[in-house]
Parts: sequence; structure tokens; C-alpha cells
Amino acid sequence: MKFSENWLRSHVPTTASRDELSAVLTAIGLEVEEVDALGGGLDHVVVARIVDAVRHPEADRLQICQVDAGRGELLQIVCGAPNARPGLVAPLAMVGAQIGALKIGAAKLRGVDSNGMLCSAKELGLDSDASGLFELPDDAPVGQGLVEYLGLPDASIEIKLTPNRADCFSVRGIAFDVAAATRSQVVPFAADAVPATGARELAIELNAGAEAPRYLGRVIEGVNAAARTPLWMAERLRRSGVRPVSLLVDITQYVMLDLGQPMHAYDLGTLSGPIGVRRSRAGESLKLLDGRDAALDDSFLVVTDADRPVGLAGLMGGFDTRVTDATTDVFLEAAHFAPAAIMGRGRKLGLHTDAGHRFERGVDPALPRAAIEHATALVLELAGGTAAPVTEALRAEDLPSPSPIALRRARITRVLGITIDDAEVERILRALGMDVVAAGEGWQVTAPSRRFDIAIEEDLIEELARIHGYEQIPTTLPGGAARVAMPTETRLEELSVRRQLLARELQETINFAFVDAQLLQQWQLVDNLVPLANPLSAELAVMRPALLPGLVATLGRNVARQAGRVRLFEIGRAFAAQAGEGAPAPLETQRVAAVVCGDADAEQWGLAARKVDFHDLKGDLEALAAASGAELTFKPSAQPYGHPARSADVYRGEVRLGWIGQIHPRLAKAMDIDVDVYALELDLAPLAARELPRASELSRFPAVRRDLAVLAPDAVAWTDLAATVRLAAGPLLRELNLFDRYVGQGVEPGFKSLAMGLILQDKSRTLTDRDVDAVVTEVVAAIEREHHARIRG
Repeated sequence: MKFSENWLRSHVPTTASRDELSAVLTAIGLEVEEVDALGGGLDHVVVARIVDAVRHPEADRLQICQVDAGRGELLQIVCGAPNARPGLVAPLAMVGAQIGALKIGAAKLRGVDSNGMLCSAKELGLDSDASGLFELPDDAPVGQGLVEYLGLPDASIEIKLTPNRADCFSVRGIAFDVAAATRSQVVPFAADAVPATGARELAIELNAGAEAPRYLGRVIEGVNAAARTPLWMAERLRRSGVRPVSLLVDITQYVMLDLGQPMHAYDLGTLSGPIGVRRSRAGESLKLLDGRDAALDDSFLVVTDADRPVGLAGLMGGFDTRVTDATTDVFLEAAHFAPAAIMGRGRKLGLHTDAGHRFERGVDPALPRAAIEHATALVLELAGGTAAPVTEALRAEDLPSPSPIALRRARITRVLGITIDDAEVERILRALGMDVVAAGEGWQVTAPSRRFDIAIEEDLIEELARIHGYEQIPTTLPGGAARVAMPTETRLEELSVRRQLLARELQETINFAFVDAQLLQQWQLVDNLVPLANPLSAELAVMRPALLPGLVATLGRNVARQAGRVRLFEIGRAFAAQAGEGAPAPLETQRVAAVVCGDADAEQWGLAARKVDFHDLKGDLEALAAASGAELTFKPSAQPYGHPARSADVYRGEVRLGWIGQIHPRLAKAMDIDVDVYALELDLAPLAARELPRASELSRFPAVRRDLAVLAPDAVAWTDLAATVRLAAGPLLRELNLFDRYVGQGVEPGFKSLAMGLILQDKSRTLTDRDVDAVVTEVVAAIEREHHARIRG
């Protein structure tokens, strides 16, 4: 928000200097980013009129001007500005003036004497316009000092606002904060109703429900739209970063900056009525003020004339109904639109406007009437005309209304650690425009309707803290004993998960929690999606239902930048919409995901280079599972984004944790990734859960190992076979290792040879050959019975 210092002081008289004012604004949360001083060093610059101008005989672009500076005699000035002409009133730097680094003196230009310099606004440091001389009104008093005439010195102050302070997108809104912080009073403002002298009205229809609950309009006939914007208004706009355009447009801009209410002016001759507000329809289009054609869908609000769109509500008016210098009758609009109805709509069209910026954050719903009366008075004063009555359409039940908030003395002390006098509490809150009534142990406080950010007691305490001064709150160390929270032993902490993955040479990454809907379609993840109501862009419009789409995209970006070996992981939340009444909140699941590609090992001389494969990533996962004591099983997966022969669903007992495998080559190609990518994604909570550790005695007796080679049908998975072996071997089995798999010569078609090692041990005695043979016999019988497997001959 950029504004004129003098404009602010007209709302809140304060004796604070410019530096003090800047410091106060920053201290109360309205951070000053830039202060551009205006009018310094212009003591010898006066208002002057060009009486005559002739071409310089030695230079086509120069003119010899005779200038009246109010000194009784004409001064000869050589000037190269393209707009220099007889009758023009412009600033003149007299001989002896210092303009920036330039000292003005008598000079000869191409042999012609020049006694001063006619100036542009940029040369004077008042604006960035250097296209010609700074044109002053024809009635400007010749000879008067420019500083006095323009109300200088002044400063253009730019502040950085947080999104919750929408009320400070106006000079008057800022004035309340300044008044509270400097113990001043805001000058009362009352937009008196302008008497109606005309009779023409346009009916107004609201058909957008709570999205547009208030709309005011007024017809003003017989205006002189070609009248010049008065200098005082033009300067306030210019010093606030707004270039004056035309009188009617400037008035609406001025009211918006002054009070905070965006407005729009329509050429009444282009309207037939009634005026309405409704949702746009898919396929509609509207030519906007900037000349572009906006293709609309059903998410926009439009202002209509006889159901024909004539403006994007809260964003920009239409081109065909704009006011011009030829306009004689005007229709003024002031409305309240709900922030949710405007959020993100401008970004859809690549459009950023001052009105949209304000409506997105919230505009005072009580402001439209005061704004339209204020604008009407300015139009009648500066452009003439007759005003009809204000027409209003209102859905009172849909207007936001502030509720009283209980503020307790004890709570203030508890939160801030200091006691603020009752009188100071009431002074601060009333200076901020709040209604304060003493009640019980504190007060009942009602915030003004412009303060959307005040909703609970802590909001009021925050206001007290920032205005009373953070420097008034002492710095103290917390007292008392600190509670020590012991970490649970029944789950693996996230930090331990991160350390484990880092130890496996995986690098952590953080991706956005929202992704492109088209990317999810490539992954065939289209069920139970959670779309964003106000996305940053079309590419980030859906909450992620899984971590892998974003993580694989990150891998792809690294591969595209010549990263040969990429190993990434992420721990984050995935989101899924829930069905049910009352629009339940999306289901959030904490997950861990990893992606790898390239070489299995970092480049070195001791190992031959080989590409990473499924079993490398499976080893990383099993190492992570071992940290929590989880025993995992793997079953063939049918996930559409996985390679059909190189992917598996991961289980812990009967609970499916997630997926591991190779990303389908078609999907990788669609994402412009030309290497094999292996990935995993699992729910973190069931993976990290572990049983409470219990100490147990180690066996003092030797273990016995027996190796078995069995022929099993190809359709039998090792996990199923291993489960049968463990069940048959019973409590004597300590470990079961698969150390070989063979198919080929010597193995009949349709079968595979699996070699496993059984390690047997008892805690109370040394096992005999009879004990071991009994276990082996039971295992062989079980696998033959359950899986038609047999010992290989």
C-alpha cells in the first residue's frame, strides 16, 4: 500500500516527524518498505507561464520561450520539451536553483541565452514521467513557489501489509492505527447524503446469494466527463502510485484509496437495465477495460445489464460500458462481494487489479453507502450534473456482522506477562474504532466491520500488545520446572526414520502438498481428490493424494540437469476426500516415499558399475523396517503406475502399508524421464509401530544349520513358501534365509529351484540330529502338502 504522508496527516493530525511516523508504522506491524521524500530543494522553483515560443534557429528540437515568472519581465528560456507551447503553465527553476545534482545558472544553448530551466515532473523528483514539461492547471498562480502551490514537502510512503490487515488498504484505515499508536484522534468523517435532484434509477437484482449480498448504484446525469482532474486530487493519486487518467475514473480511484471501497463508473448511455449480479456461465466472454477478451467459466461473478455481462465483479469493468470524455450520464457502482467469490479469479485470467486485491482480503461491508455518497459529492463538485437517489439491493442475512468478544483483565496479564491499565486498554481499543463496554472482569468489545481479523479474545490482546508497544513487554526467562516428555518406545520416531534413510544415501526433499490435476491423470490417481478453492496456479490446483507424483517429478528435473545418480525421499502428508454429511475434512495420512535411479553405488574403483534395481530399493526398505522390528511381506501389485512384473504391494501382517517397484516405462516417458525409476511409498504409522522392547536371555547352546533345495511351481511366491516353513518348523527356527534361485537346465519347465537355509536353536539344550531331522521332515511335508513343492533330487 502506497500513500501520501500529507494525505494521511489530513485524516490523523499528529506532531510526529516523518522519521517518527515511519518508525511507529513499522512498530505496529505496518512495515515501511520505502519513504520517497518529495519537494526537497525546490525553494527556487516557481509557477510560470510560457507567453511565446519560437523554433531555435540552430536546432529543430529546441524552442526559445518567453516565460512569465511573475517578476515583472519575461525570461528567455531555451527548452527542448515536446509539449512546450504558448499558454502552458509549468514549473520554472530560476537561476540559482539546485535541481538534484544540477545547479541552474545562466547559459547559452546553441548561441541563445537561457535564464533558467522549465522542468518535467521527473526532474523535480515528483514523478517518473519525463515525457515533457510538468503541466500545471491554467489557473495556477504565476510567480508562486511550486512547493507552496503543490502542498510540499510531502513523502510517498509504501508499507508492506500482511494478508489479514485488509482494512489498511486505505489511507483512513491506516489512520486509525496511527491515531492509536500516537495518542491522536482520527478526524471524523461523515459522508452526508447528497440530495437527489434527478429521478432516473436503474433496478438492481442480486442473483449470487451470499457471494454478493450488497450492491448500490446511482445515476448522475449531465456531467462534464472531460473536465480536468483537480491538481490536489491528481497529486494525491500520483504520490500513491496511481497515474491520473480522467476525472470520473480518478474519482473512483481516489475514493478507493481514501476509504478502501473499490468503485466503478459505467457510461449510462450503454446501459438499459436492470443491473444484476450473478455467476457467469460457461462459454460466456467479456471484453475488459484493458482490451483483452476474457473467456469465462461458471466460477466468476459478473455484473450484468439486462443479463448481458458488463463487468467482472470485484475485478474489472467491461470495455463497452466504460466512461469516456464523451460521457454525459454515469452510473456509479459500490458493492460488497464476499472474499471467497473473488479469490483466485483474477489469477485465472492473469489479471491483478487494486479492486481484486482488496476484495480478496475483505472490504468493509458497511462502506459502500459512504463511498457512493462521497464519490457523488466529488462528481457534482468537479464535473457538475444532477444526482438521482441511491438504489440499493441488500441481502442482510448474508452480510458478515461482528459479534461482541469478552476481554478479561486476567487473560491480558496471563498472555502478555504485564498489566495494562484499564484506561489504556479502553483508549487503545476505542482509538482503533472498537466499541468497548465494561463488563464483569473485563470488557465486551465489538470490532468495527472493517476488521475481519478480529474474532477471538487473543486477537484483541494482540492489538493491545502491538499498540502498547512490544518494547514495553519485558524479556524474562520462563520459570518453574520444565516437563520432560519421554519419547514413546512403541513407535519409531520420524527423526529416526530420516536418519535411517539418510544413512542409506537417500537425500530428503520437500515438495508442494498440491499438484497438477493433469499429472494425477497420468498416474491414474483420480479418485477422492481434494481440489483447492484458491490455487496458486492451475498447475498446483489439487491436494496430493500420494507423495510419488511430486517426488518422481522432482527426480525428473534432476535427471534433466545431468544428475546421473538420484536418490530422494520425502516424509509428508497425502490427502483424500471423505464422503458423508457436513463436508467432513479431508483424510490426512503421513507417508514416506523414496525414488532412485542411476547407478546402484556411487562411482568408485573398488566395485564394477551396475544400475540400481528392485532389490536395491527393497533392501533399503527392509533396513528401515528392521529399525522398528517390522516383518514385511510382498505380494504382486496391480497399481497402474507400476511395472507389471517389477512391483509389489507391501504388507505387515494383514495390513497393507503401500507399494514398491519400478515406475511404469510409459509413465516415465510421459514425464520425459528416460531412465528406469524405482520407487516406494508407504503409510508411515503402521511401518513405524513397534512392540515394546523386552529383554530376553541369549541361548548358550550352538545353532544348527540345514540347507534345503526344493522345486516349487513358478506360481508359488517365496513369501508364501517361507510362511509355511516358519509355521512347520515351530519355535526352534531362529532364521530362514533364501540364498539361491535357479531355473534352467536340470529344472523341469514350470518349476523353479529355491535354496534356503534353516538355522535352528534351543535355549535349554543342544539340539540332536533327531531333533533337527524331525523339523526338516515336518517342513518338507508341509511345503509338499501346501504348495506341491518337493526336495530337489
